[in-house]
Amino acid sequence: MTERLDARLFAACETFGDAAALDGGEYCLSYAELAASARTIAEALRVQGLRADEPVLVPIANAPADIAAFLGVWAAGGVVVPVSRDAPPVATEVTRSAAQARIMLLDGRALRIGDHPPPPERPLLKDAALIIFTSGSTGAPKGVVIGHDAFARKLQEIDSHLKFTPATRALLVLQITFIFGIWFTLLTLLTGGSVVMRARFDAATLIDDLAAQRITDAAFVPTMLRKLLATEAAVRSPLRGGLALTRIHTGGEPFSPALGQRIAELLPTAAITDIYGLTETASSDFFLPTAKGGAFASGIGRISQSEKFRIADAQGREVPAGEAGELQILTPFIMNGYLDQPALTAAAFADGYFRTGDMARLKPDGTPELVGRSKDLIARAGAKVSPLELDGVLAQHPAVAAALTVGVADEIAGERIHVLIVPRAEAIDEKELRRWVTERVEAYKRPDVYHFGTELPLGRTGKVDRDALRQRLSAAR
Repeated sequence: MTERLDARLFAACETFGDAAALDGGEYCLSYAELAASARTIAEALRVQGLRADEPVLVPIANAPADIAAFLGVWAAGGVVVPVSRDAPPVATEVTRSAAQARIMLLDGRALRIGDHPPPPERPLLKDAALIIFTSGSTGAPKGVVIGHDAFARKLQEIDSHLKFTPATRALLVLQITFIFGIWFTLLTLLTGGSVVMRARFDAATLIDDLAAQRITDAAFVPTMLRKLLATEAAVRSPLRGGLALTRIHTGGEPFSPALGQRIAELLPTAAITDIYGLTETASSDFFLPTAKGGAFASGIGRISQSEKFRIADAQGREVPAGEAGELQILTPFIMNGYLDQPALTAAAFADGYFRTGDMARLKPDGTPELVGRSKDLIARAGAKVSPLELDGVLAQHPAVAAALTVGVADEIAGERIHVLIVPRAEAIDEKELRRWVTERVEAYKRPDVYHFGTELPLGRTGKVDRDALRQRLSAAR
């Protein structure tokens, strides 16, 4: 039997009724109010002539009305295309055009934004829930089409690991234009918890917000946690009391043991789980939990029980343990494909395994650890160097708040290793840092050039943007 997200969410609304579902500060919705609002939106979409499996553009402000819009679109048989309400108009139009959406939901109103319905022959959209646009390697957007059944069952799989409950009070600072924020929100609602929604992440007020709202669960990308460590809150005494926070969920970019240890010292009431997944696999494929007070391991943890993985070379052959290859995932929760891009969809798979583009190697315990993106590996004087490895080493230095390593073209060596350092407080002595690195890293891996700044470059999702740093340094040469 095919699962649908709207059916499961309406069932949750029926079960939890007047309980708080979405807390946006000035505007809140109970479960019953969420269902009523969604039904009103669904009727407005039907009046506009929405067809089955038709894309609907939904500008997102990270507010309760956004989730009502998601549910309303699904109830009317449409497919949600989330876009940031703050996105430049040109970017929004690129998404609208790629989705071929003719209807937009804005403040609960269904508005016509196109004259013609989308083509009838788009098989990927049958029973689809979401089209999430992600950056492609060429810069062109890729519309990842996620089906109701795959995502609904993936949420059940995630919950078998994380076990959300009606007592969960989740702080949402992740944008729900992206898969991490979406699954975190939906899973909280499907299990009867409440979501405290914030329009954006604010490191300066985060800890006060955690305390005032009695938050039990919070989700962050590691960049957010590094920003938190750079605030005044990071130099306070550890918060051993006054917080209900019991769990931190992190993912979306590499999470180092050094970062985990620093967050555990600041927020010792919370266990931390690092989660690895992709939009294409409906998120959350590997889990690396750490009990409160426990040591932080490297790697990405163990794969979810319904999935398999392999580490393969360019010909699709599994590489020996300890050697680097591409991490590939075989999952029943896979995307329908990339919208209107059959060749790109076909190229994303090898023998049924999804090609993540991440380079990994097996640890002795049989779990993988990432060694970088295949396109990010630095080729320096004939040797391959992982920028992620250097990021992790440099982040352990007590005066380093964050580090980002890239390769920059060099006429002699092919590429030289450049690193951008964000100091924790005072300026860092470069000579001392070089000496410190020399004690920890083989000669061929040591950075050639150090740069210092106040922050790492970020992409539109809030993640560190390694390509942006590489382009900036290359242009400055």
